[in-house]
Amino acid sequence: MEMMIDFPGGARVEAHFGPFTVSTDQPPAMSAPTPFATFLASIGTCAGIYVLGFCKQRGLPTEGIRIVQRMHTNPLSGMVAKIDLEIQVPPKFPEKYLPSLVRSAELCAVKKHFEQPPQIDITAGAVEPV
Repeated sequence: MEMMIDFPGGARVEAHFGPFTVSTDQPPAMSAPTPFATFLASIGTCAGIYVLGFCKQRGLPTEGIRIVQRMHTNPLSGMVAKIDLEIQVPPKFPEKYLPSLVRSAELCAVKKHFEQPPQIDITAGAVEPV
């Protein structure tokens, strides 16, 4: 997979891949989320894909289900030290499925990449204009 990252103006940065564009921005304009907010959102949305799939496979209703994601920051480093995902279900959701719902969210590919992070190599060089 390849993504093209470009700079459309101001503090905006966009990632293009396939038919999609992910836009990001920095304060003060904030016409889009920051790259870091987009990164954090990928954790909860990835878990959500697995929760949604679990429910659909079993014919369970997804109305009223939501995931609340909470970030806990290390006060010394300012970095996120812990992330909690709380899957909230409506009162009529079958309780017997709750442990399996948690296990399905734990299959999230973004979470798995945190557990075994990829190596990131950064290079720079001149290219001919397109």
